[in-house]
Amino acid sequence: MAENTSTHPAPSLTHLFWIFLRLGCTSFGGPVAHLAYFREEFVQRRRWFTDQAYADLVALCQFLPGPASSQVGMGIGLTMGGYRGAVLAWLGFTLPSALLLIAFAMSLSYGEWLNMGALQGLKIVAVAVVIQACWGMARQLCPDTQRQIWMLLAACCATLISGISGQLLVIAGGALLGLMYLRAPLPAEPRPEPLLVAGHKGWLILFAAGLVLLPWLASTGEHWAEIFSSFYRTGSLVFGGGHVVLPLLQAEVVPHWVDAERFMAGYGAAQAVPGPLFTFAAYLGALSHAPEASISAGLLAVCAIFLPSFLLIFGLLRWWQQVLHIAPARAAVNGINAAVVGLLLAALYDPVWTSAIYGPQDFVWLLLALLALHWAKLPPWLVVIASGSMGAWLL
Repeated sequence: MAENTSTHPAPSLTHLFWIFLRLGCTSFGGPVAHLAYFREEFVQRRRWFTDQAYADLVALCQFLPGPASSQVGMGIGLTMGGYRGAVLAWLGFTLPSALLLIAFAMSLSYGEWLNMGALQGLKIVAVAVVIQACWGMARQLCPDTQRQIWMLLAACCATLISGISGQLLVIAGGALLGLMYLRAPLPAEPRPEPLLVAGHKGWLILFAAGLVLLPWLASTGEHWAEIFSSFYRTGSLVFGGGHVVLPLLQAEVVPHWVDAERFMAGYGAAQAVPGPLFTFAAYLGALSHAPEASISAGLLAVCAIFLPSFLLIFGLLRWWQQVLHIAPARAAVNGINAAVVGLLLAALYDPVWTSAIYGPQDFVWLLLALLALHWAKLPPWLVVIASGSMGAWLL
């Protein structure tokens, strides 16, 4: 996936981990904003990926169950650092929010650390980040009138048809239009494969085995096995990621381990922390066990819900790169890329804009954030921290 040329050598594993740890501490705004932060970091700033290579990775993760933004991070880590790189990228991006939510579960006090003014500032700057991502990706991935029209039609469909059905319809439509109308040139140079060993099909076998064997193991009545099985199943079956995970998790844990009131309190807290929304599982796991085992139970739950994503990325990334060297598949993926920009545009309206911009003051704040990002070229993490601090002080 990455254009890993001699001028951009692969980073050390320690460097890779610290990059993702910083992103894990500053990436507010949900899955759509996370993809924008990744693009800013790895395409525009570090130039490890071209826009096309990054879009190809995003397109794969849109197809897979699980958290798309976290899977993109795993794919970046896998491409740049092999299996260890994927694990370290995930740890860096996930650990901050997981630990915060476990601490919140242990405190059982929703209002102690959550400042609503800071939360509003973080939501506003997330809108600016997504606007910038929409603009940059549209310029790169929709270079002609034809794909610009597809992008706008995809945004209309995704806005009017909510949920995973609308997303799948948009992606399938983009693939079909690309296959029928685009003639995509193949890359002139071979893409470097991720640093993998042979036997990638084995990861897919392990993924399927987990769906079959873990419920049987949970039937023994061991609480740890029940936790792992429930969260593994959720991570394997949720398409669309992000907020789509809410009803599946609710069905798994309410009222068996967590009451409805605490479930919704934790879900609200998950919106206020950086990093992936799937770390909500850490909060639920921590509440599902005795207080003295809260940390270990929370970490077990968050590992279980992300494990299917690891197995799928390990098993499919190399195959996906090979598919992209087939001309019809390349054309279909180019159509999908235009559709993905449409999905991003639809998400910019709902939930990103509708949950953050409530009046003239918020709109002015958004314009100032855009000036800081686009004109002053300040790094997104600095704008995020500044906006959250201003919100805590002013609101």
